[in-house]
Amino acid sequence: MQLLRQQRDFNASAHTFIKTIMLSAAVAGTLAITGCASKPQINQQVRYTSAPDYYTVRSGGTLSGIAARYGLNYLNVAELNDIAPPYRIYVNQSLRLKASATRRSVTTQPMVQSAPIQRQSINLPTTTAQTTPPRTTTPVNTVPAPVVPVSPVPTTLRWMKPSNGPVIQSFNLASNIKGIRYGGNQGDPVFAAANGQVVYAADGLKEYGNLVLVKHVDGYITAYAHNSKMLVKSGDNVTAGQKIAEMGSSGTNRVMLEFQVRLDGKPINPANIIPIN
Repeated sequence: MQLLRQQRDFNASAHTFIKTIMLSAAVAGTLAITGCASKPQINQQVRYTSAPDYYTVRSGGTLSGIAARYGLNYLNVAELNDIAPPYRIYVNQSLRLKASATRRSVTTQPMVQSAPIQRQSINLPTTTAQTTPPRTTTPVNTVPAPVVPVSPVPTTLRWMKPSNGPVIQSFNLASNIKGIRYGGNQGDPVFAAANGQVVYAADGLKEYGNLVLVKHVDGYITAYAHNSKMLVKSGDNVTAGQKIAEMGSSGTNRVMLEFQVRLDGKPINPANIIPIN
């Protein structure tokens, strides 16, 4: 009996001990859970720069970027500044960031590209023709002024006949004969009348056919027209008596040489400077 009582007391003590341990473990677990739940949390909020009353927009700035810098809602900033979508802002624009700030107006310049240059049409001044009433005039009989031949000037040139053929027409400005016309046969020689330089050898003037022009000193130029063949070219230097062409009928209806002498651009009578016979 004594043994059974001791065993029963031991079992009771063991049961009490186990219950105590389990109760301690439960209390410890509760405290641990409670401690974890009550552990203070670290504030992870982003720190924002204190917003000024106004902000001046710099190059590259955007409304949303400026608002984010100061922890503001860009829609609120847009409303404060009467900025409508798409919320475009400008360089040097003063943005109101706080509702308590006094509204002010500034002159701004757009960040976007400047307006294109407008082309302006300039009207050149025009001269208005003055109209005058027609005048009734009495016709006047005019007499054409006589043609005054140009006299040759002294020169050091040695002149020679340009052709050995007979003279068929002489100088006569009234009849529009501006030189001497020599007759002859196709291929007869045409000579330079004086030393000079060829300045033209072509058929550009149809009324003269194949034409050679030679420039001389003292303002003289000699012309040799209606040639069948030209033996010189522009730029050639020639001497008095040199064969420069052959007689022909180019630009006219008969074989002949029309020889002219010009002094300062005006025709003169070749008979005054070259030998006739």
